[in-house]
Amino acid sequence: MSRPTRRERIRYWFDNTMSRGTVALIGWLAAISAALIAVVTGLVLWLTPVEAEQHHGLAGVLWATLMRTLSPGKVASDTGSAPFVALMFVASLGGLFIVSALVGVLANGLKERFEQLRKGRSRIIERGHTVILGWSDQVFTIVRELVQAHASQRGSVIAILADLDKVAMEDALRTHVGDTGATKVVCRTGRPVEPADLDLMNLDAARSVVVLSPQGDDPDAHVIKTLLALDKRAGDHPPVVAAIANTANMAAARLAGGHGVHLVDSDDTASRLIVQSSRQSGTSVVCMDLLDFAGGEIYLRSDPDLAGTAYGRALHAYQAATVIGLRRGGRTMLNPPADTVIEAEDEIIVIAQDDSMIRLASGMPKAQEDAIVMTAHPVPGPERTLVLNWNGRGRQIVRCLDGYAAPGSILDVASDHPDAAVGVDGLVNLTVNVKDCETTDRYALESLGLGVYQHVIVLSDDRYDAGHADTRTLMTLLQLRDMQTSLGERYSIVSEMHDENNRSLAEVTRADDIVISDTVIGLLLAQLTENRHLADVFGYLFDSRGSEIYPRPAERYVRSGAPVSFATVIESAARRGETAIGYRLADRIGEAPHFGVVLNPDKSRLVRLGPGDSVIVLAEH
Repeated sequence: MSRPTRRERIRYWFDNTMSRGTVALIGWLAAISAALIAVVTGLVLWLTPVEAEQHHGLAGVLWATLMRTLSPGKVASDTGSAPFVALMFVASLGGLFIVSALVGVLANGLKERFEQLRKGRSRIIERGHTVILGWSDQVFTIVRELVQAHASQRGSVIAILADLDKVAMEDALRTHVGDTGATKVVCRTGRPVEPADLDLMNLDAARSVVVLSPQGDDPDAHVIKTLLALDKRAGDHPPVVAAIANTANMAAARLAGGHGVHLVDSDDTASRLIVQSSRQSGTSVVCMDLLDFAGGEIYLRSDPDLAGTAYGRALHAYQAATVIGLRRGGRTMLNPPADTVIEAEDEIIVIAQDDSMIRLASGMPKAQEDAIVMTAHPVPGPERTLVLNWNGRGRQIVRCLDGYAAPGSILDVASDHPDAAVGVDGLVNLTVNVKDCETTDRYALESLGLGVYQHVIVLSDDRYDAGHADTRTLMTLLQLRDMQTSLGERYSIVSEMHDENNRSLAEVTRADDIVISDTVIGLLLAQLTENRHLADVFGYLFDSRGSEIYPRPAERYVRSGAPVSFATVIESAARRGETAIGYRLADRIGEAPHFGVVLNPDKSRLVRLGPGDSVIVLAEH
C-alpha cells in the first residue's frame, strides 16, 4: 500500500478536527476570522499608508478591520482611497460569511444540547427511589399504585428508564396517571440493557427495581437481557421484581436474574384468576381489591401477645383488621386449621386499611349464635364449560380448569383460531371438544346451544392488537347478554380484556367478572415492589392447591335478612374450617370501583345479608 500523501494527511487531520463537534467548528471560524483580519490589516498598512495613519497605525487599523468583520454594515460609512475602501469591503464580505456560519453553528450546537437535555441523559442523584426499567401499559398502573402507597411520604421518587422520548413518557404519565402528589416521577431515555444507561438510574441507592415486559414480539427476551445486565453490573444490587409473559421462559429468567430477583409469571397468574373467577363470581373483584393500595391491603405482623393462641381464636383478635393466615419459618399458611397454635416467631397475615390500624381489640367479640346457619355446601358434580376465542394462555387456562373440575366434566372451545385447543392433552378431569365458530356472530353463538353450559369464558383473541381484540370481546359479550335476556338462560360469564378503560363499557354487558390481565399484573408488581414477602401470599391465593378466595351464598352462613355483626360471620365460617374476609352485596354489584365488595369490615358492624349476597371466604375447593 502506498504511503499517504501530504494532502491526504492534512485532509485526515482536518476531518478529525471537524468531527469534534461545535467547539471545533467555532475554533475554525475563529482561526479564519483572525487570518482574514491579519491579512486585511497588513494590506491596509502596506497599500494605504495615509488611511493607516488616520486610524492611528497598527492598533487602529486592526480594530477597524475587526469591527467591519463583525459588523459588515460599517463599510457604508467608509471614506478614503479606492484601495482602502476595497480592503474594508473584503473584510466586511468575509465577516458576513463568517458571522453567518457562526450563527448557524451556534444554533445547531444549542439545538443539539437542548435535544440532549430533552432526552434526559443526566444521572439521577436520588436515594431510596423506585426504578422502573422498560415501558408498557402496566407502567401506568404501577406508578398510580406507588403514588397511592407513598401518599403520606415526602420525597418519594419513581425513576423510569425506557427507550422512548422523555417528553413523550412524561406526557403519557400526565394523561393516564394525573397528579402524582408528593411523589416525583423522573423519566430518562435509554436502553435498560445497556450498562451505561443503567448507570443513569443510580441503582446503588435505589430501594427496588421493577423490570417490565415490553409490548411486541418476544418480550421475555428483552426482560431476560435486562436481568443479565442488572446481575453483571458492579455495585449494590437492590431487590428486583420482573414480569415474564411466557411460563416456558421462567427457568431462563431465574438463571439470568439470580437469587435477588422475584419473577411474576404473567400467563400463569392471569390464567388462574380467569379460571377462579369463572367458577366463583366476584373473585377477580376481590383479588383486585386486595392488590391495589386504595382499600384493604395485606400486611405481615409479628405480635407476641398472640403467642400460644389458637388460630381460630386469633380471627377475632383485631377490631379493624382481618386475620387470614400465618407465616412460619418462611412458609405461608392461609386459612390453617383452627387449632393451629401461634408461635412467638410467627408472623400473622392480616388485611387492614393501614398498618396503623392493626391493633389488638380490648376484648373478644361474641358471635350471635341464633343467627349462625350451618347449611352444607353442595358437592360439585360434572360441569360443562365453554371457552370462546383463543390465545397463547389458552392451554394454561385449560390445565388450570382441569385442576378444579370434577371428573367427567366437559370443556368446549369455540373459535376460528388456528391454534384453538392445540397441545391440550394429558387432562385428568376434562374432556375437550373444539368447535369452529366466529364468536362475534349472533347466529354462530346461538348454534352452540349455550343453555347447556354452567360457565362461559371469553378470551381475548391474540391475532388482533389489544384495542381491536377488546372491541371484539365487547361485541361477543353484548351478544351473550342479549341471548340470556331473550332466551331466559343463565350461565356465568367471565371475560378477559386488556385495557382498564374498557371495563366501564363492558359493565353494560353485565358480565359476572371482567379480568383486565395487564392491570392485574401491574398491581401485583406494585405490591411486590413495596413488600416482596407478599409474593408467597399472593402465590398461595392464585394456586389451586390449598385455600383460595371464594364468594359463597350468604344464606349458608347466617340467617337471611337478620342484622348480624361481621364477628358472627367470621365465627360461622370458622366452624366450617374457613376464614371470612368480607362480603359482597348483590344490590351494589354495578357500583364501581368495588362492585359491592366489602373487605375487612369492622367486626362490630351490623349488616343484613339476603338472597344474592355473598360471604367472601378463604377455603379449600
